[in-house]
Amino acid sequence: MIKNAYVTLVTNSDFALGALALLRSLELSGTKAERVVMCTGGVPMGAIAQMEARGARIEMVDLLPTSDGFNSRHAKKALHGAAPFTKGEKPGFHTPLDNFAKLRLWQLPYDRVVFLDADTLVLQNIDKLFDYPEFCAAPNVYESLADFGRMNSGVFTARPNSMTYEAMLKYLDQPEIFWRRTDQSFLQDFFPDWHGLPISYNMLQYVWFNMPGLWNWDQVKIIHYQYEKPWQNNHGKADKLAPLIALWQAYAGDGPVPARADLPMPPGITA
Repeated sequence: MIKNAYVTLVTNSDFALGALALLRSLELSGTKAERVVMCTGGVPMGAIAQMEARGARIEMVDLLPTSDGFNSRHAKKALHGAAPFTKGEKPGFHTPLDNFAKLRLWQLPYDRVVFLDADTLVLQNIDKLFDYPEFCAAPNVYESLADFGRMNSGVFTARPNSMTYEAMLKYLDQPEIFWRRTDQSFLQDFFPDWHGLPISYNMLQYVWFNMPGLWNWDQVKIIHYQYEKPWQNNHGKADKLAPLIALWQAYAGDGPVPARADLPMPPGITA
């Protein structure tokens, strides 16, 4: 029997907040697949207990055994200095080097995996993705048509395999290598013939105000809260993203979540 699982990565208590909302959204989608949270040592036991209560199977994982030189180049200060974010702000709890730990999913005891970043919400059942090949991901679209040439690693399909994992480690930590957008740059390079998912399977929140004509609630399967997070007390784009933040808060709570028909349209768009 084929074993399927949705997998996310949590490296600290902040991303645990995101994972709790994600886990509830998966439950409400009606999926019967297992829900797995890979946790590093930075996650408090209380947060782990909360995620288990939401139906998650916890897999404790270590960060990758990368070299000192690799770690220095991809430390937060060094990476953000060499490749600064100019479109939005990454929160202080975001640690770039931790991102590579998602490669640990290739060691998990499952046949087919759909990976979801902890800052995503699943709004419709997406179990069909388990039948998609390795490696499928959506383009990194949130500003212009030029974005279609680059993939976003917040949602992707994978086939766990120890040989793939070992090949990844060897390819990842080469002398003087620098992955500008950490795991995202690496995965696009490792899977150069990646299959493109519709952007509805990884709708980046900035589409809401940058390209509102692409936003269709009937089609949106997954919202990805890239850059600023909806659980931050306040951030520079909170007013622009208020409807999406309110939606995330509904999923993060225990009450009802709004029906798609009741959700507001993006700015400047009428039904």
